[in-house]
Parts: sequence; structure tokens; C-alpha cells
Amino acid sequence: MTPFQQFQAPAFAPPYNNNAPFQPPFASGPSTGDSGTRTIYIGNVPSHCSIDEVLGLVHGGLVESARLLPEKTCAFVSFVEPSAAAAFHREGTVQKLLLAGNELRVGWGKPSSVPSQVLTAIQQGATRNVFLGGIDSSVTEEGLRADFSQFGAIDTIRILHAKHIAFVHFTSISSAMKAVATLPSDPRYSGRRLNYGKDRCAKQGTGSAPGGMPDAFAVGAPGYPQFGGSMNMPFNPAMDGFSGAGRMRGVGSSSSPSVPGNALTVEGNRTVYLGHLSENTTCEDLCNVIRGGILSNIRFLPQKHIAFVTFVDPQAATNFFNQASQGMVLNGRKLKVSWGQNNHGLSNQVIEAIQRGATRNVYLGSIDESFTVEKLRQDFADFGDTELINILKEKNCGFVNFTNILSAVKAVEGIRRNPDYANVKVSYGRDRCGNPSRPQKPKSSRRSNGSDPKSENGNTTTKTDEEPSTIDKTELAFEDTANDIKAFDEDAILEI
Repeated sequence: MTPFQQFQAPAFAPPYNNNAPFQPPFASGPSTGDSGTRTIYIGNVPSHCSIDEVLGLVHGGLVESARLLPEKTCAFVSFVEPSAAAAFHREGTVQKLLLAGNELRVGWGKPSSVPSQVLTAIQQGATRNVFLGGIDSSVTEEGLRADFSQFGAIDTIRILHAKHIAFVHFTSISSAMKAVATLPSDPRYSGRRLNYGKDRCAKQGTGSAPGGMPDAFAVGAPGYPQFGGSMNMPFNPAMDGFSGAGRMRGVGSSSSPSVPGNALTVEGNRTVYLGHLSENTTCEDLCNVIRGGILSNIRFLPQKHIAFVTFVDPQAATNFFNQASQGMVLNGRKLKVSWGQNNHGLSNQVIEAIQRGATRNVYLGSIDESFTVEKLRQDFADFGDTELINILKEKNCGFVNFTNILSAVKAVEGIRRNPDYANVKVSYGRDRCGNPSRPQKPKSSRRSNGSDPKSENGNTTTKTDEEPSTIDKTELAFEDTANDIKAFDEDAILEI
């Protein structure tokens, strides 16, 4: 197994001394903690109850870690965001929380900060929930518990054999990170998709962003409904067809992709120049290797063999630039990487669209067999240039990826006037360029791994000019598109 750095657990209060009487850490002042308090104390927990029963009562925000102390009849739950902890604390002190007939007591734990590496992973879509795709009927809860428990305590395990997927909820994000980082090197899991799912505790809350992430990591005004995950990162299915945790609602719902809070208005260069593209390179090829941040637009000039990639978040642009500058190879060409012209800020139209949950990717649900890729190409051509269109027949859905967010906005608004789409659910899917990086596989093991080796931000890197991967484009596109509807909320999958 690949060694994985251990993360420091949050400090819980008070310090435990088995020989001293236990004093619960109730807040003596108002029912809101200070700005650094994100840990909730839950007391009077029946000794026979499990951590999953306790977490079943928790909602409203992404949980960083949870710890049950049955000998003390209490538990500690650390949210990522103090505001989520404050909201849950207020609810728990105003309303009765009951567990197995016991009325629980709610107080504050000791202030602590989220470990820096966990915080970085959260910004890239990490949650406590690990999604496992491509499973077969031989996979059992007992087997998953045995394989995953080595990474940390487990909250719940859910298997959906009909969908060939499973979800393993850990009690901490750091444990999920270790599982996602380590299992791809395990031969038993090398051919299966691993990613992050929706944290079940982020359901029904307010002020959360994609993946159940708090507003501190989101864009736009606070208080819009949370989305569910990944994916995570994370994309934003907080729109039609999905519940507040990750079910698609409507364009008008106040939601937003997963980017830092000031990313829409902060100064900084968002545009990266890519040159020396091969003649057979397409815009789809570029979007298949760009990772680390959602795009405002991508301008592809094949006759000049160049492209300009504009991110929503200037920090994502910087991260991509730094990684690509180390050596980015596409279709046998080592690309030239530089900065494009600094336009200093996003247009008001783009900012408003993103605050409403817009991405470049238009989601179409409940489509029938009459919808083909060619039909979608023709129907959406008037709204702008597209770089990828694909249909998942078994899911009765499709995705139209534009090169510009505003084109997708026009499409979502305009396609509803087409009578062919009267019964079609139209919303936004995830921009795959905002996905966390996909691990590359060594050239010698392409057949067994099922995924390309990628750098940290998902950009192909190599010390030679040789193309590092020949992964089938259809497989790659399917994997990215399937992520749009897969793991960020288990219930969402059942309703597609």
C-alpha cells in the first residue's frame, strides 16, 4: 500500500481524565460559538448507539470528522465551517434532539482549524463519502468494511447492485482521502472508479455549496441551497431533478459551482494560453485534460494550433498554469504554456449566471430514444459552439458541453421553447474541467488500471514528447459524463 500522511485530528474539549469527573463543554454564553468554533458536543448519547445513528441526526453542513465516546455517553462532530456548526447548535438548543428515547444535550467543543491538507482536498471536492463504481454482484458490505476499515472508522456502507455502485461513508474526511489515494494501486480496485460522494450530513442545510461544501468555498451570495459533491466536486447538481443534496432543481435556484468565495470578483489573470497543438487535436481533447477548475470559456483556434482557456477562479488558472508548465503533452505534442491577456475580471453576465448555478454543461433528463447526438447537435447549434455531446441511454439523459458558460445559459433558456423538449428536464451538469485530477496509469499497465496517469491537477505530464496515454476517448468521456449523475447523492441516482 502507498503510505499516506496522517492528519491531525481536531482537538476536542475537555481533555479526558478517566479518574476525574466528566464535565460537558456547554457554551456558557450565547448559543453561537466564536468564529473558530466548528466542533459540536452531543451529550447523553445512549451507550448502545453507534456513530451512524448519531450522524443521522446531523445535517446542514459538510462534516470534517466525528467521534463517538460511548464510555462518556457523548460524541463530538466537527463541521468544516463554523457557521454550519452554529446553525446546528442553535437548532439543537431550541428543539429537542432525541436518540433511542434519550434527549440529547448540545454544546460546544474546543475551537480548532481544519488541517491544511484536508482543507485543500475539500476545495477539490473531498468529503467523508467514497464512491465506488463498476462493482459486481460479488461485492458485499462485509467485504467493503474489511477493505476500507484499514483507512479509518466507517459511518455507513451502502451498496446499489442494480447501479453497480457503492458508497462508503467514513467518520472523517482524512480517512476518505486515504482510501481514494491508496486503493487505485490495489489490484482489486484498479479497474473501478473511485471518487467522492455527497456527505449525508450536508442534506437539508442552508448556506452550503456544491458537495455540501460551506459558503467559505463557494461563490456568490450566502444562503443558497447546497448541492451534493464531488464531486465534487464538485459539480453543482443543485438544480432540477435533484434534491437539495444533489438533485437537479431549476436554473433559478441560487446555487453555484465549487470555487472559493471571492473568486468571481477577485483580481487576477484567469486565462492560460496553450500553443503547439497538433492538427488532430480537438477542443474536446483539451477539455479532457484540463483539470482543477471550472471554465468560463475556452477559445480554440485550430488553424493557429492554439487555445485560450479562461477559468472562473484565477487561483485555479494559476494552479493549472504551474502544472502545465512542467510539461503537458497532448496527442504527441508537448504544448507551449503561457499566460493569455489579463481581462482582470469576469463580466457581470457570467458572474450572475454562475451565482444561479450555471456551467458550460447542459443536462437533459428524461429523454427518449428519439434523441440522438446528431439531433442534440442540430438543436443546440444556434446557442453556441459545443465541444462534447453525449447520451447515456441507460440513464435516459444527455449532456451538451458548450465552450462558453453564456452559451449554456442561452441554451437552457431557449431550448424550453422547442416543443420536442416540453417533457425534458433541462438544467446544468458538472464542468468536467473542474473535476479533481484523474490518476495517470503507467504506460506499461494501461490495460489493467483503466485510467491515465495525470499530474496533481489532472494534466498529462511526461519527460518525453511521447504521448503518455492512448486511453479510449469514448471511455474517458463516458467516465466524466457519468460523474455528472453518479455519486454526489445516492438518492439522486435512484431518481434519474
